[in-house]
Amino acid sequence: MFATNYYTLVAGLREYALDADTKGFDAQAIVAEILETLTARDAKQVRLLDAYYDCENLAALRAGRSSFSPLGNFAREELAEELKHPTRLPEELARVVRAYDDPEGEEAETVDTARSFEKSLFAAYYDLCERKGCRFLREWSLFDRNLRNLTAAVTARSAGRPVEEVIVGGGDVAEQLQRSSAADFGLRGELGYIDAVIAALGDEQNLVEKERRLDLIRWNEALDLATFDYFDIDAVLSYVVRVNIVARWTRLDPARGREMFARLLSELDGKELIEKR
Repeated sequence: MFATNYYTLVAGLREYALDADTKGFDAQAIVAEILETLTARDAKQVRLLDAYYDCENLAALRAGRSSFSPLGNFAREELAEELKHPTRLPEELARVVRAYDDPEGEEAETVDTARSFEKSLFAAYYDLCERKGCRFLREWSLFDRNLRNLTAAVTARSAGRPVEEVIVGGGDVAEQLQRSSAADFGLRGELGYIDAVIAALGDEQNLVEKERRLDLIRWNEALDLATFDYFDIDAVLSYVVRVNIVARWTRLDPARGREMFARLLSELDGKELIEKR
């Protein structure tokens, strides 16, 4: 099946960003405008990307935490209703919600409810991306899971906790993180960013700087995964990933948010993209 190219949309992404003052950077509005331009099939990919934040919010709501990210597909009230009667979530995520709501029911036979709800939910999310995501989303979700598992493993090891308690999903990297006693978990040849992660997590005195360094790894990976994608859905998804990072930092640290915003603008030049066509 041929991919749809969004020449006008991608060339205009810089204008989307320029219209968004960092003092009130509205990632939701930017993504909403993008969704209006995409085909139904490609719009599902953007929503699947942002379903990560729905998972974060579902886990927080179920645990009684007040935190809520506005970057997901559903409002707080909608997700609260989904926890009671899941009808709008992707079926893979709804199955997890139903299984934990009724551990003795049929759904629980396909979900390991001995694990935490959060771990099961994210495992289902990453599996969903692997099976139904486009090329960018499959590769991004694998990277994101590996990065988060690595971060969790390094943190758990430093705290003297069992690494297996914090790992989400399976695969070679997850297994290596759980069984290796090496400083780099024997993954230096597998994960090119492992030294940067270990160095960032070693800076325990500055939590903001630690988060910034981890998000720069994400930012660079989003760019690398779409290096040769100029006008297709992969290019759009790479942009949405970076918009979400900017949005996060405008809330966490306005100064850092402005830096991220400036970087986003410098990387978006519609004229240059058209010349590559």
